[in-house]
Amino acid sequence: MAFQRNHKLNLLRLAVLLIVALAGIKFLLRDSFPLEPPKAAGRDDGFWGQAGDGAGDAEPRSRALQPPAAKATGPRHEPGRPLPEDFGGSQMRLVHLDLKGAAPRVSYLEQLFPLLSQLGANGILVEYEDMFPFEGELETLKSPYAYSEEDVERIQQLAELNRLEVVPLVQTFGHAEFILKHEKYQHLREVERFPNSFNPHAPGTLPLLKSVLAQVMEKHRRSAWIHIGADEVFHLGEGMDSKNWMSRNEGDLGTMYLNHVKEVASFLGARPRRRRALMWDDMLRKIGAGALRESGIAEHVSPVVWFYAPDFDAEQIGQFIAKYAESGFETVWFASAFKGTTGPAQAWTPLSYHLKNHLSWLKVVEAMPRFPSLRLQGIVLTGWQRYDHYSVLCELLPVGIPSLAVCLQTLVNGGFTEATKRKVLDVLGFRSIQLEQSTCEGNGAFPGAEIYRMVEQVNSHLKESVVKVLEEESAVKGWFSPYHRKHRFGNPRNMESFGSRLLKVHEDWESFVHNLRAQLESVYFPDTVEEWLEENVNPYLDPLRDLVRDYRAVIRLNARPKAP
Repeated sequence: MAFQRNHKLNLLRLAVLLIVALAGIKFLLRDSFPLEPPKAAGRDDGFWGQAGDGAGDAEPRSRALQPPAAKATGPRHEPGRPLPEDFGGSQMRLVHLDLKGAAPRVSYLEQLFPLLSQLGANGILVEYEDMFPFEGELETLKSPYAYSEEDVERIQQLAELNRLEVVPLVQTFGHAEFILKHEKYQHLREVERFPNSFNPHAPGTLPLLKSVLAQVMEKHRRSAWIHIGADEVFHLGEGMDSKNWMSRNEGDLGTMYLNHVKEVASFLGARPRRRRALMWDDMLRKIGAGALRESGIAEHVSPVVWFYAPDFDAEQIGQFIAKYAESGFETVWFASAFKGTTGPAQAWTPLSYHLKNHLSWLKVVEAMPRFPSLRLQGIVLTGWQRYDHYSVLCELLPVGIPSLAVCLQTLVNGGFTEATKRKVLDVLGFRSIQLEQSTCEGNGAFPGAEIYRMVEQVNSHLKESVVKVLEEESAVKGWFSPYHRKHRFGNPRNMESFGSRLLKVHEDWESFVHNLRAQLESVYFPDTVEEWLEENVNPYLDPLRDLVRDYRAVIRLNARPKAP
C-alpha cells in the first residue's frame, strides 16, 4: 500500500513539473509569433456611431490605410524562406485590371496575359464598371467604348490559354458612381447629392443589383468566384430611409450594412451555379466579432484584407485576421498594390514603395499558421486606374508593369532576392533596375515597353524643357515678353537670336507627341488617349505652342510699331 501511495505521489509530482515546464516554454515563446489576437473590444456590435458624426469617413480606396503608429512585432521575412502552405505555388495571385479608366484593347491583353503567367500570376480580377456589355434595361450603363460580348468571351479564352483564373468584380454598395451617375438611377442614391453609394432600403436597389450581377455571371460561367466590392460605403446612414430604419434599430449601422451584403451574397449562392463571393474588408473592420458571427455573413463571403502602405503594422493586420477567424470565416484573401495608390494624378510608379508593401505582406503570410481555422486563399495585386469614377487617370498599365513584375516575383520567391531581380530583368528585357529611383535601364521588351519609355520622357523632361524656354531664356524674357506678345511687336534681329532654339524644342516635342499618340492608340481607346494627353502633356506643351504661334505671327510683321 505504501509503495502504491508513493508511486501515485511521484506521478503527481511529475505531472506538476510537466505543467510548470510547459508554462515556462509558452512564456519564453510568447513573442515569437508576429501576429497576436485582438484584445477584448467594447461593444461587440459597435460600428461608426450615429450617422453623420464624421467618424465613418474612410480614406479613399486607392490610398493606403494608415494604421496607428506602433511597433510591428513580427520578425522580418528571410528572402527565399518557404512560406506557409506553399504561398509561392498554390495560393491564388490575382492581378487586378481596373477598367473604370484606361481600359486596354483586347489585342493588348492578348500580349499581356502570357507575361502575367510568366511572372507568376494565376488569375485576374476584372473590375469592368462601364466597360461591360450590359444589355436591355442596363444598356445605359455602357461606355461608348465598352467591350462587346465577343470581347468578354475572348478575354476569358485568353486567360484560359495562359492558365489565369478570371474573377469578375461588380460594385454592389459603395463606389457605384458608374451606375448612380445616370439620371435613371439617381433615386437609388443613399444621399441625393452624391453618386457614391446605394440606398439599401430603396425598393429598386436589390432588383437592379441582381440584374447587373446576373448579366455579369451569365457571361462568366466558368468563374468560381465573384467579387462584390462593398468597400467604402460613404454616407451610409445619412439618407432619410436609413435614418428612419436606424430609429427603429437603435442606430446600428453595422447591421444595416451586413443585411445588404447578405442579400447580395445570398443571391449569388442561390444561383444554379453557386459562386463564392469575395468582398473588400474595410467596412467589416469596425464591426465586432460577435455581430459578424451572429449575422452569418461568414457563410456567404470571404473578406479581402487590403493595406497599401509600404511599411504597415503587421500586428494590426493580425487583429483583423484573428477577428475574422473568431467570426467564423473559413477563408481570407489579402490585397496589396502595384500601382495607383500614391496619388490620384500619379503618372510614374514608385518601385520601392510598392515593393515594401509586398515585403510587409510576406510577413503577414508567414504568420498565418497562427490562425489554423482560417485558410489564406490568395492575394490580389491591385492596380488602380482611378481613385473613383470621377477622378483623373493614375499610372497607365504599361508604366506599372515593372512594378507588377517586381511585386509578383517577390511573392513567388518569398522576397526580393537576386533570383527575383534576375528573373524580372530577363522577362522585361532590362539591363538593370534602380528601385529607389524607380528607373529601369535598357529598351525593355514587354507589351507596352514603348509607352513606358515615352511616358518616362514626358515625366522627366517635358516640363523642364518647356520651363527653360518660357521662364529661363533671357532673350525671350527681354525681347519677346508677354507685353510684346499682347501688343504684337518685336525686333526680328533680336527675336532671331532665340528663334531657332525655340522652334527646335517645339518641333522635337511635337514629333515626340505624335509618336506617343500612335503608341497609345495601339493600346487604348480614343477617350483614354485624349484624357491622358490633356492631363499630362498639354498643360506643358500648350504654352510652348502659344509662344511659337505668337513668334511666327510677330516676326512676319517686319518690326511694325506696337499695336494699340
